[in-house]
Amino acid sequence: MPTIATTKPAVSPKISSVTNFFHGRLWRRLSKRKSALVGLFVVLFVVAVAILAPLLAPYDPASQSWTAVRKAPSMAHLFGTDEAGRDILSRIIWGTRASLLAGLTSVGIAMAIGVPLGLAAGFLGGVVDGFISRFTDAMLACPFLILAIALAAFLGPSLTNAMLAIGITAMPLFIRLTRGQVLSIRAEEYIEAASAVGNPRWRIAVRHILPNILPQLMVQATLTIASAIIAEASMSFLGLGLQPPAPSWGSMLNSAQRFMSNAPWMALWPGMAIFMTVLSFNLLGDGLRDALDPRSR
Repeated sequence: MPTIATTKPAVSPKISSVTNFFHGRLWRRLSKRKSALVGLFVVLFVVAVAILAPLLAPYDPASQSWTAVRKAPSMAHLFGTDEAGRDILSRIIWGTRASLLAGLTSVGIAMAIGVPLGLAAGFLGGVVDGFISRFTDAMLACPFLILAIALAAFLGPSLTNAMLAIGITAMPLFIRLTRGQVLSIRAEEYIEAASAVGNPRWRIAVRHILPNILPQLMVQATLTIASAIIAEASMSFLGLGLQPPAPSWGSMLNSAQRFMSNAPWMALWPGMAIFMTVLSFNLLGDGLRDALDPRSR
């Protein structure tokens, strides 16, 4: 049958963009980009610090010592102490967990809601596409950080509510990306062949379309994690994220603003932690985008 003969060769080349992950092509391309490798290694280091925080932290992050208030960095406290005598290095290490948890969880929420809606909008079209697209445009009309802060203030101050607010605010990015990718490939021959042999719409969307847009979704997820970390730090700075005395990079900056002249190290280290983590995720995301681009050499 002509339709059966065209189905197999039409599907396999398009799936090759996903199987690149398992055949080493992605790593070979990524290894040629030094900035992406630096970002990858820093991300892995941050993840390891978050996992091994109980073993790496030299002190209890919530332990106060009124005899060591705002001590400069020394051998006893490598990063110094804060206004309550707490070890800043220990709080930086434990704060890594909150930042990574906020980034990964919020992006997971955004993808879990945004990707199915984007698939429905791009594949079904019509009224469904119009409704989802107008809803997405309305959310994208508001700045990301302002909308996330407003939603977190409405839900109440806590890390859980902050992650939920960031995830909902980042959802339109994945809706628009997924919809655009679906529109670009739903007219491909292998999609028409899959429809011609009797596959239901849901199977075509999940089995044939979704695997081919996963690389683009991975790049967007990596870049959005960086934005989510900044958003979580901003909310904690404003008192809408993780509540004291639990360590958070944003809340540490909030405490440090009152002592910038006589204890600058209180702001230096959490600021550097946010900067290096966000930069590494952005470098990794840019490297993945270049490595997954079929036009790149």
